[in-house]
Amino acid sequence: MAQQPAHSIIAELEDAVRGGSPARRVETLRQVTDLFLNDGERLSEDQVKVFDDVLCLLIARVETRARTELSKRLAPLDYAPFEVIQYLAWDDEIAVAGEVLTHSSRISVEALVEIASSKGQDHLLAISARDNLPEAVTDVIVDRGQTKVIRRLAKNATARFSEAGYSGMVAHSESDDELVEILGLRLDLPVKFLRDLLRRAKDAVRTRLLALAPPALQEEIRRVIEDIVREGPPSGRDFRVAEELVRLMMELKELDDAAVYGFAESKKFDEVMVSLAVLNDVPAEMMARLIEGPRSDLILIPCRSARLNWPTVESILRNRPVKLKIDDQTLAVAERDYRKLSMETAQRTVRFWQLHNRIEKQPHDAQSGAARARGDAGL
Repeated sequence: MAQQPAHSIIAELEDAVRGGSPARRVETLRQVTDLFLNDGERLSEDQVKVFDDVLCLLIARVETRARTELSKRLAPLDYAPFEVIQYLAWDDEIAVAGEVLTHSSRISVEALVEIASSKGQDHLLAISARDNLPEAVTDVIVDRGQTKVIRRLAKNATARFSEAGYSGMVAHSESDDELVEILGLRLDLPVKFLRDLLRRAKDAVRTRLLALAPPALQEEIRRVIEDIVREGPPSGRDFRVAEELVRLMMELKELDDAAVYGFAESKKFDEVMVSLAVLNDVPAEMMARLIEGPRSDLILIPCRSARLNWPTVESILRNRPVKLKIDDQTLAVAERDYRKLSMETAQRTVRFWQLHNRIEKQPHDAQSGAARARGDAGL
């Protein structure tokens, strides 16, 4: 019954597309959309395909405002024309894409992953608010999202996260008290990540979390905080969160020069230290001493051994967490030395450091062993 109006408008459509004014195209688009909204639920797949073809022809030839209007009208419909929704979702204008990215059920997980992997922060923000986001999508958003996006994703109670996703969210909260509070109130946050989150949190943030949390979660948070206080401060640096992320990237073959450059530019130096440690097979604490130490020249050695390009090394030197920042003259000398430093020399030096580190630990290990032996003997 509804198929005839769709066909009867095609002649008018062809005239509008070929020679019609922009205003006429918009009016035709509204007419076709109205027809679909009136009868769409009763249409067969073949009939919906007619509307899909008609609308796709039109939306390629109308201005942003008309595409935005169409997006708002079709986004809530479970029976919306499939190809039209894909077209709108990929639109570079967030005013057009936003509604369907947040609300349309006609976008596949695969399409969401592709869009999240290639579009900008506004598109990520829209996707972050979708209901029931699967892990495949949240993994991409956690990896690419900036503060505003990550906070919205953390507030999405129906979003699901992988281990790497949770780890990345906790890493994002390092200097973001608001994100700590949002994550701490998630009922699905596993205890081990809640522990990492609260260990990093300021006392004031912990107090606010306890005040905001519902009774069941409040008890869990209080128990974790009590455990952290009882354990006292860690004996050394805690690189566990960074190590989980970096080792996962290593398994996925994503730990490369570009990844380290991204960490350095974002000033995520736990991740920089762990990346250099993993790429050189040395302890993260050793890399921390180098990165945070007074001698910038020593940092060149593990960077060359890890096959990093100079722009990445320069970013590490410029952004490393020390009070006295590197000056341009010292940086120029470092670049000259880095280009002269051979891979063989750098790797040989790192192997020497590994050996020296093991030798340094042996007396402590031997003393610990002797103490255990005396204890076993009752001495």
